[in-house]
Amino acid sequence: MAGVQSVRRAFAILRALAETPMGVTEVSKSVDLPKSTVARLLAALEEEDAVKQDGVRGMYEIGEGLSRVISDVPGGKNITALAYPYLARLAIEVEETSGIGLLEGDQIFYADHVEPDAAVQVRSWTGEYAPLHLVPSGLVVLSHFSEGALDHYLRGDLATTSAKSVSDPSEIRARLDKVRRDGCVWGFEEFAEGLNSVAAPVYGKTGEVAATLHVHGPAYRFPKEDEKKALESRLIETCRELGRHLV
Repeated sequence: MAGVQSVRRAFAILRALAETPMGVTEVSKSVDLPKSTVARLLAALEEEDAVKQDGVRGMYEIGEGLSRVISDVPGGKNITALAYPYLARLAIEVEETSGIGLLEGDQIFYADHVEPDAAVQVRSWTGEYAPLHLVPSGLVVLSHFSEGALDHYLRGDLATTSAKSVSDPSEIRARLDKVRRDGCVWGFEEFAEGLNSVAAPVYGKTGEVAATLHVHGPAYRFPKEDEKKALESRLIETCRELGRHLV
């Protein structure tokens, strides 16, 4: 399923199926593509376990490959599966890896990532955890903690994992103020050497942070300074688009 056009069409199909299971005809009408094109893309997505078909009804729905992490949101939807099309689009547009993070205890769990077709890849963090204060996704979550919960976290063991890790509570608080103002936050090799990242929140129905989306890439090429502001805006808008499905 090579080519930007095919990926964008697949994105549209996945977004439609994240809403409700459909047959080929319904998907075709929903995404305004010929049935033959939809059938071909569905077959390719099914091979990747991205969608699955009910053998009795012939209906397609999001597959187990996009539902590895069970994180229910209003309406019984799976936020990881819902996020995949948005992550795919981000990866294509930015040409770097995009991902979704979920709060688990006092850590961020990286539930899924989508990689671009870039010559130089970074390691996949899917299925791994990171301390909240060391990664942009975690800082986004911390910025929405209550004062009591934040105090409790900052009194704990604030680990460091690289020479650029920030573990001073006062510095962390200052960064959180900036997150609240800007709506996103960058991390420059603070968790892992050679890796830069930017993250923003996805808000749920009651205004809580339901998840975070991020983009990361090798420090030597990411971010390009002249594209930094545009990337921040695109990431924040993508989070808003995903959040609209959670209300």
